[in-house]
Amino acid sequence: MLKKVLGALIALCLAAPLAVAEIGEDGLHKADWMRDTFKDLAEDLEEANAEGKRLMLIFEQRGCIYCKQMHEEVFVRPEIAAYLEENFFVVQMNLYGDTEVTDFDGDTRTEKQMARKWGIMFTPSILFLGEKVPEGAAATQAAVAIMPGAFKAGTTLDMLTWVREKLYESDGEDAEFQRYHARKIAERAG
Repeated sequence: MLKKVLGALIALCLAAPLAVAEIGEDGLHKADWMRDTFKDLAEDLEEANAEGKRLMLIFEQRGCIYCKQMHEEVFVRPEIAAYLEENFFVVQMNLYGDTEVTDFDGDTRTEKQMARKWGIMFTPSILFLGEKVPEGAAATQAAVAIMPGAFKAGTTLDMLTWVREKLYESDGEDAEFQRYHARKIAERAG
């Protein structure tokens, strides 16, 4: 009887709709774990570091089916939403936006101009920054990882974990994301 009740509860929880991010006036998804900042990246990095979090920049665009997929299928998963909230300082960028962004190198441009400067062509594209940025470096030069496009939950959580735990700095196989990710897939399968 207990197994049936637990099974029913689990099925009910899995069937319950997850909280999907609202769509803002700019047509982009607005998740609770995103920060509304002045988009001065040096200030954002300082604030992220003060909170013990990693700075994450996410480029999205209105009507992007892959952004929608990430927000409706991946970012809403409780373990991923909680991991983002606890570990990342997320600043959203609009691929075609006109809000000014100040890069680490002091260059100030609109979001769309910054996207061109950084070579961002796909949405979503996520840049993960380290705790320190070399003087005069642009965000893409300082990024410890860039995640171009939409990925499934397992890949996304593995990337978030790999960045948060600074495995890119390790000496072993985990320094390469693909090897780390392959190991995590095998562990989940076993």
